Amino acid sequence: MFRSGIVKHSFTIRGGDVLNLHRLFLLHELRRLETMSAVARAHSMSPSAVSQQLSHLERETKVTLFQQVGRRVVLTDAGVRLARRAEEMLGLLEAAEAELADAQGEAGGLLRVASFQTPMIALAPAAVSVLAQRHPALHLELGQQEVDEAYEGLLARRYDVILGEDYPGGQQVVRRGTDREALLTDPLLLVLPDVGPWSGARRFADLAEAPWALDPPQSRTGIWSRTHLRSVGVEPQVRFTTPDPLLQVHLVRSGHAVAFVPGIIASEHLGGTRVLRLLGDPHRSLYTAARAGAAQHPSLLAFRSALLEAAESLSALEDLETLGT
Repeated sequence: MFRSGIVKHSFTIRGGDVLNLHRLFLLHELRRLETMSAVARAHSMSPSAVSQQLSHLERETKVTLFQQVGRRVVLTDAGVRLARRAEEMLGLLEAAEAELADAQGEAGGLLRVASFQTPMIALAPAAVSVLAQRHPALHLELGQQEVDEAYEGLLARRYDVILGEDYPGGQQVVRRGTDREALLTDPLLLVLPDVGPWSGARRFADLAEAPWALDPPQSRTGIWSRTHLRSVGVEPQVRFTTPDPLLQVHLVRSGHAVAFVPGIIASEHLGGTRVLRLLGDPHRSLYTAARAGAAQHPSLLAFRSALLEAAESLSALEDLETLGT
């Protein structure tokens, strides 16, 4: 839907030469990603193909846009200025397409979505059902991606909208040229086995020797979980490292580990475990992000509305015991 037909657009400059928007887009990407090889990887091109397209752009403009510095290609001042203008043009093009779609009066086409796992489990099915009923001409293409990779795909125009998360104490992710909208705040919970040596824990000190199932240490969830445990005096004995919350819950249910889980999967997926709130009631924040130029596209608005409706339908977590320190 938002692919914008980038390769089809061009602009005539003085002397009758034509600036191809696809080449301008690649120049913008070179400014963003800094190397030809990074641009090539992001867009499934060879470095030589990227170089050829940018050299063609340089001939079109009759201005030196980049130069070789050591083994790297660096944009000149003129190249930086043109790359900035290219970014503006791409945003204006998407804004114009959003206005035209709004004038047509119906959300439709293909919307490419990237999300990390828990919203795919808890929110996506309900949102897809809402959209199928209310906007049958709108088709979703959903892919599972962690937040950083999803953002890269959004900026590279492989996705139209992504779902992201921020954790307590972590750096809030806001990328230039994107439109971010809050979705929900999600409690972070502890799950223990129903039976066994860890089932009766009342405070973190009781879990000093417990085996943990945690997300990878460099992930947002992994950083938060280890930081939280160390803040309450527990150095976790990590026996299982996986980003899959349902696998973590299975390891807890089978008595092999204890783990943290997000609240949005608690109502349907934590049977056979003991679920506790944490002291201070920490929450993560979930949000959607799209490119700023497309923020008012009716298909994006419809998707965000369906997600909010799905979030509001989640079962409330009531009468959970709080684990002490």
